[in-house]
Amino acid sequence: MADDICQTLVEDFLQNSWPCVKAIVKKLKGFKEAKKQRKPVSTFKFKNGRKVYRSFEGNNFFLRGSVEYSNPQLTLEEVQGIIGARILETCGNYLSNNDLQEPEASDVVEICEALKKPSEGPLIAFLLNTDDIEPDRYSMNPLKESMVTSGQSAFPVAYVSTENLKTDPHFVDKYAGNLICPSEVDLMNRYLENAKGSYVDFVDSLKYTQLEEMSETFGMDLGLYALRLPIAKLQTETKDNLLHYIIRETHRDYNSISKAYNCMRRSMAKRTTLLTVPHSDKGYGSKRAARGKLHFEGTKLKNVTVKYLTTRLYPNEIDPEDISIAKAEDSFTVTGEELADYRFSKTPSSPQFFLYSIASPENAVLWHGIGAFAAPKLLRSYMAIRDLCRRGELIRDLHQKYGVLTEIPLQFNLVPDHMWVHPVHRNIDSSIGCVKDIKRLVQRGMKLEHLPAFK
Repeated sequence: MADDICQTLVEDFLQNSWPCVKAIVKKLKGFKEAKKQRKPVSTFKFKNGRKVYRSFEGNNFFLRGSVEYSNPQLTLEEVQGIIGARILETCGNYLSNNDLQEPEASDVVEICEALKKPSEGPLIAFLLNTDDIEPDRYSMNPLKESMVTSGQSAFPVAYVSTENLKTDPHFVDKYAGNLICPSEVDLMNRYLENAKGSYVDFVDSLKYTQLEEMSETFGMDLGLYALRLPIAKLQTETKDNLLHYIIRETHRDYNSISKAYNCMRRSMAKRTTLLTVPHSDKGYGSKRAARGKLHFEGTKLKNVTVKYLTTRLYPNEIDPEDISIAKAEDSFTVTGEELADYRFSKTPSSPQFFLYSIASPENAVLWHGIGAFAAPKLLRSYMAIRDLCRRGELIRDLHQKYGVLTEIPLQFNLVPDHMWVHPVHRNIDSSIGCVKDIKRLVQRGMKLEHLPAFK
């Protein structure tokens, strides 16, 4: 059955996503010829509950996928994204090594065989796991009630501790069969018993265990390596390292902040968007719960006032009235010097995604449903900042100082109308365990699109 599933998905992918394959093979060829150089990329994954590390050479071509820390259970959206990245990676490597041509039946067999093995070749798919979001961002976390009662609902997930967390029986009863299934709750409870404090380690170890089972089901190795941004990286950096430099450069003066605002298409009239959101001494770091304002003396940033307020976040797809919450109350001021001469150890903060994603090694990106399930505005700001960096107009000398490649990555997207949904409830945030017949998902195929550059 697994071989049939794998072959069906590969055939559908090659038929419906061929422009994506052509684009990445062409880009990969030019990349290899240019002999791009950057620092090695350190990644991790969990195997049998243990964290294992691997370093990839900087001259690899990296394709970024992602999973969420806002839910411990593996969702349909996440599974489809990982499978899409894995197939695109494997097809790219195979067709690059065998010259770009229309694949035949024998090529499909070879690609399926390659998918059973761990990633190999110059093109490497990896997962970028963002550790600055709220732990129940989309009202789909079975631990949601204890997140609130333990006072951690407005924490960035990097700070959340598993101590005092437990599954919410009301949530489990309400969403059984459409967001979560009993076997996943049992697995979650077992992992909670053995958790050693770190919520992000707990989530990753749980999801990699689920991915091992999915690898058997789909007939392909889905254990992609991962890296965490931005907090995990900021915590290990010194003042002169990459993310610190990005924060300093964007807070140099009024002009640099204005350019960053333009990337987000925000006006400097009110100056209420924080390019990096300072964390509260109480642990709060939710970007949605934070309110701020930039104050200037001439062209110099004088200070940033920050206030945290209890804020509604987002609903799940099953019950639009069930909106998650970030409970917080605090206020403080950060001086301009603390950002212009940035030290995370002194002023912990979470940069906006379009800024910290510069530290990701990605040469290509797979988004999840841009235009329907993901915001085009995020993609526009992402493209705009990289274009500025490429021209050296905001964050200067990135390649010379840090080996960062400033070319704008290829942009791919799970086609929104063909994203995997629960066969009955039609939601993409269903856990994978809620789908009893995987063939119902496979029938939707694996359809990716190549997005044009946003201007």
